[in-house]
This record gives sequence, C-alpha cells and structure tokens, in this order.
Amino acid sequence: MGKSVIVSHVTKKYKMYTKTSEKILDLISPKGVGKSFYALQDVSFDTEEGDVVGIIGVNGSGKSTLSNIIAGVIPPTSGSVKVKGEASLIAIASGLNNQLSGRENIELKCLMLGFNKKEIRELAPSIIEFADIGDFIDQPVKTYSSGMRSRLGFAISIHIDPDILVIDEALSVGDQTFADKCLDKMNEFKKQGKTIFFISHSIGQMKRFCEKALWIQYGKVEDYGMMEDVMPEYERFIKEYKKMSRQEQIEFQEKVRKSRTVNA
Repeated sequence: MGKSVIVSHVTKKYKMYTKTSEKILDLISPKGVGKSFYALQDVSFDTEEGDVVGIIGVNGSGKSTLSNIIAGVIPPTSGSVKVKGEASLIAIASGLNNQLSGRENIELKCLMLGFNKKEIRELAPSIIEFADIGDFIDQPVKTYSSGMRSRLGFAISIHIDPDILVIDEALSVGDQTFADKCLDKMNEFKKQGKTIFFISHSIGQMKRFCEKALWIQYGKVEDYGMMEDVMPEYERFIKEYKKMSRQEQIEFQEKVRKSRTVNA
C-alpha cells in the first residue's frame, strides 16, 4: 500500500473587510487593506491507502475548510495536496443545484464526472433507491430538507465509486436508519481499501468507524495518530474547556481569534 493523500504545509487565508471600499482599496494598494483570517495554518499529514481518518476539533477550527481542500473544491492559499485517484466530498450543501430536481442533479453530477448517458441511466435507479426520498426526487432541491439533501448527496457520491471519500457532517441530519445504511456502505468501501475522511460531532461514530484521528485545533494540527491515542487527549481538552467560566471561555476564544487574524 502507498500514500493516498499527502497534505504538505497547507495554509488557507481569507481576506476580511468591514466595508466595500476596503475591498476596492485592497485591489489597488501595494501593501493591501483589511485583515487576513487564517482558516488553516501550515497543515501537514499523509494517509495510506485504506486509512479511515476521523477529523476532530471544536466548531470553527477549520475542519470543513480542510475537507473542501482535500476534495479539490477550493484551493489552498499555499502548500500542496496530492491525492491518488478521484476524491468525492459528501456534505449537506455541496454539489447540488437548488434549481434542478434530484433526478436532474444526478444526471448533472455524473456528466461532470465523465459518465455517458447510458452509464447514467444504469446508475440512476440505484442512486434513487439508496436516497429513498420518494416523489421528491422529481422536485427542485431547494424544496428539500437538510436530511433529504444529505441523502441525495451521499447516494450520488458513493455510487460514482471514488477512491477517496470525504464525509463532512453528512450523517448529522436525518434518521438513524439512514445513518446506519450509510455506515454499512462506508464499511464496504473500507474493506475495498479506499481512504475515507470522516467529520462528525458524534464521538461515538468516530470511535466505532475510524482507525485514525486528525485533531485540528483552530487551524493547526494539534495531534495525528491512532484513534485510541488521539481521542482521549481531545476529550480531555473538551472537558477542561467546559469547566471554564463563561468569561474564561470568551477570553480564550479572543486569544485564539487574534492568533488567526493579521493586518494585511
């Protein structure tokens, strides 16, 4: 087995403006205007083929930014990501056109990935059956609940058979029966030696499904290794954070925010 994903010194920076004029000035000013927010800072790690990695961290730490970069949805500001094969992102709001029906979204996504009309006709029934959203398959996606969007997105992504599967909170909505069906499918991928990145607020799901854990702490890699080694440290941090007074939590968050924000 070889390396399936190599993330090397990845940084993602966003510019922040308080008003439109700052954005215009930033375009023409040699030194730049406004502030920069670092969603990720110098993130490096790699995975082997067949690894199942849980990405953990508190809200706002950069987990979704990282998942989007691994899947090729957004580029890093600096650094590099090497992916062996095709990566597919499964997130509640990713890759679906709100104006099109579920059936039309299936066709569009598959066409974009290089499938021909015959292949799409053969795939569509299985995708629709797995999504199990009934007559809504022919309604605009904008009418879907978050659970239905997740169902359709998951069903499309697993049926295009990607080499790298990136799942960002896609199982946090909807019913437990569907979540269990998704986990069963992910276990099939696991047996096939595919690399899976899994983001979830459910620590129980993480422990049950993932072998490794990548702890992203406010844009940086805090720890990376086997689940049984990393998760206890993360849980210890969460426990200590919850013990803080509200004022201590505010001061802690402010300190973190300042460390991730710099003037242009």
